[in-house]
Amino acid sequence: MANVVEERSLTERLKPRIAIERQFEALGHTFRHGALHAWYEHHVLRPGLRMALRCAGVYSRGVRNALNPVVREITLEFENLPAAFDGFRILQISDFHIDGVDGLAEALVPVLKNVRPDACVLTGDYRFEDSGPCDAVYSRMRTILPSIEAQEGIYGILGNHDSADIAHALEEMGVRMLVNDSVEITRAAQSLALIGVDDPFDYGCDDLPGALFGVDAAAFKVLLAHVPELYEQAAASGIDLYLCGHTHGGQIRFPLVGSIRNNARCPRAYAYGLWRHGAMRGYTSSGVGCSSLPIRFNCPPEVAMIELHRAERRLD
Repeated sequence: MANVVEERSLTERLKPRIAIERQFEALGHTFRHGALHAWYEHHVLRPGLRMALRCAGVYSRGVRNALNPVVREITLEFENLPAAFDGFRILQISDFHIDGVDGLAEALVPVLKNVRPDACVLTGDYRFEDSGPCDAVYSRMRTILPSIEAQEGIYGILGNHDSADIAHALEEMGVRMLVNDSVEITRAAQSLALIGVDDPFDYGCDDLPGALFGVDAAAFKVLLAHVPELYEQAAASGIDLYLCGHTHGGQIRFPLVGSIRNNARCPRAYAYGLWRHGAMRGYTSSGVGCSSLPIRFNCPPEVAMIELHRAERRLD
């Protein structure tokens, strides 16, 4: 059974993000990326990369790759995991960018129907661009969400591409949006806390202390953050498992080298896959969607099924 730790309306929780959105609108760009960056992205980088891949004869292959999502099975052990949550399965889906990849919503449905998580978490970036209309986002998310069967519900956070309106729309579709707050899932009088922070990357309106307010110190704590960049603060705050995305795993990965660009201010090892910082475990998903172009190479779109197990305590 899931219980809300702190009762605040979604509108109240979104106020800091909405204030920054208005600043972005007045500026015509985000704080990190100016108008010149947006022009270069749309008129130089994307067309140039598309042309290069077409000339190399691999563009259509990249598009096919982007429409072939896989399930990544991950098993993690924790000594402090409550016994009632031994075997608890969390389905993580990140970086949909769902209006930018035609056919992805339909490709995800059969994949999601074949998994049975206890809880599902969505770690941000539902829109392809970082501004503009969201109608195509909503219609495609309405295709995807009914295919997810999670006993404890579906929970989500916002990413740097999202507007505050997306949070309201997703809640209307049955997703409990965590915007600097938390939800407690209880089983047999034991608890697991899902903690969600707002985007630290572009908006900078994350508030981990606020999100942790009221959370039982003894609870097993799972943090949902769009980017891995809060790893130090999270570990110092007693987070047990940190789930994030944003980097797309590079989207294009080369043998031996891996990705060329990680797009996150964190150690390279934290930008994709499993990692550890002190006692805290982390997983950075490569996501299901794409940025810039609807292509992937050596980095398939993924949904991560993370199964938690209780490890036997070691005697020192």
